[in-house]
Amino acid sequence: MSDTVVRVNGEPRSLAETETHTTALDWLRTHGLSGSKEGCAEGECGACAMLLATPAPGGGTTWTAVNACLVPVYALDGQEIVTAEGLGGPEHLHPVQEKLAEAGGSQCGYCTPGFACSMAGEYYRADRAPVAASSDDECPVHDPEHGPNGFDLHALSGNLCRCTGYRPIRDAAYTLGTPDDDDPLQQRLAQPAPAPVATDVAVGGARFVRPSSLDEALRLLRDEPDALLVAGSTDWGVEVNIRGRRAPLVVAIEHLPELRTLTMGDDVIEIGAALSLSEVEQGLDGTVPLLAELFPQFASRLIRNRGTFGGNLGTGSPIGDTPPALLALDARLVLTGAEGEREVELADYFTGYRQTVRQPGELIRAVRIPRPLARVTAFHKIAKRRFDDISSVAVGFALDIDGGVVTSARIGLGGVAATPLRARATEEALVGRPWDVATVRAASEVLGAEGTPMSDHRASSEYRALMLNTALLKLYSRTVIESKEVPA
Repeated sequence: MSDTVVRVNGEPRSLAETETHTTALDWLRTHGLSGSKEGCAEGECGACAMLLATPAPGGGTTWTAVNACLVPVYALDGQEIVTAEGLGGPEHLHPVQEKLAEAGGSQCGYCTPGFACSMAGEYYRADRAPVAASSDDECPVHDPEHGPNGFDLHALSGNLCRCTGYRPIRDAAYTLGTPDDDDPLQQRLAQPAPAPVATDVAVGGARFVRPSSLDEALRLLRDEPDALLVAGSTDWGVEVNIRGRRAPLVVAIEHLPELRTLTMGDDVIEIGAALSLSEVEQGLDGTVPLLAELFPQFASRLIRNRGTFGGNLGTGSPIGDTPPALLALDARLVLTGAEGEREVELADYFTGYRQTVRQPGELIRAVRIPRPLARVTAFHKIAKRRFDDISSVAVGFALDIDGGVVTSARIGLGGVAATPLRARATEEALVGRPWDVATVRAASEVLGAEGTPMSDHRASSEYRALMLNTALLKLYSRTVIESKEVPA
């Protein structure tokens, strides 16, 4: 077995003889770095957060906060991480730790190291800058999601605190200044992030492989069609932790350049399947309004920093958040294998519960979104929490309205059947008809009957049908309000 090393808080640490299913969190704690905690083992509490050195878009490095409980530690071979211990200690507190202490942002302390790491990731964000206010009425301190120092509170959306309360934590975040020039972690940002390292280890009868190229990955999948593909591991990490799942062969593909493209042509937008959702959000920069509406509602920043389109679609889950939006965008998937590449409509991709047309030996290379985009779009997510939750119902809308008449309509649904699906009957009830309350009410009755919603611990079938019934009316109300806001 080749030497496998992770740089932790500036020091190299060997992975030798570590079991292949081991998460970064468990590995860190066995090495005495107990600041990272296990609160949920599902990526929902953030107590395990750490900083990962990732490539910045314009070169250099970004400190990206991720859930250590979900990342396979061998996916960090050759990489660089910083834990709460690496930020600072009692004698030399990091500015984030200092502000948390001053504001009283820690009580039992269990969640505090995770908050510190997530807060530090935002502290070092390159484009964070103070927000100017032109009057007292526009003072940014009243913005519930952004502080006067430019701190985006969504950076902490994946961190839960059960005893302190969030006000002092927010106050600490909003009083952070900018990093000093002699701050070692700030200086590190000017240097390139660690390059991906090909890894092939076998311990205890199980194997973990990070192929050096896409061709190698495809050959491996051809020879081992039952191999488990992982990118961000935000889904598989839960299976490992909660259900004790183990895979004889894991193939990590998040680093392959062919899966990390983002191109915006005149006719199509192509998104690499292994780009993290945060990278896609930053790269698109609002170009696709429907996705811009989806991203903040997808889990938390910690999850989006690792989760991918490829992973969300590859599981075939009926409750993934991206399929309804991508169905509404008429997306296509590029599937590639050792024998070649093919393109399939996303609407034809799902064949049954967690079943798809993807063949053994194939992987999702990219998502393609055709242009031009629909002019009226929306993403509705119904869940028990506004953020960081699994949807009970998700709806993606993409409509074109010309002269007051609906000329095209695509509606994607999630959580109401064994697979994500297009609401084709509702689309037919809209196209060619005036965009008015009578049409919308009639089409809403059709939408409420789409799919075969079931009752579970998240919602009853009746509730899901009701949410579908009201979704189109909600969209119509929004378009009416927006039209009145446009000056004559």
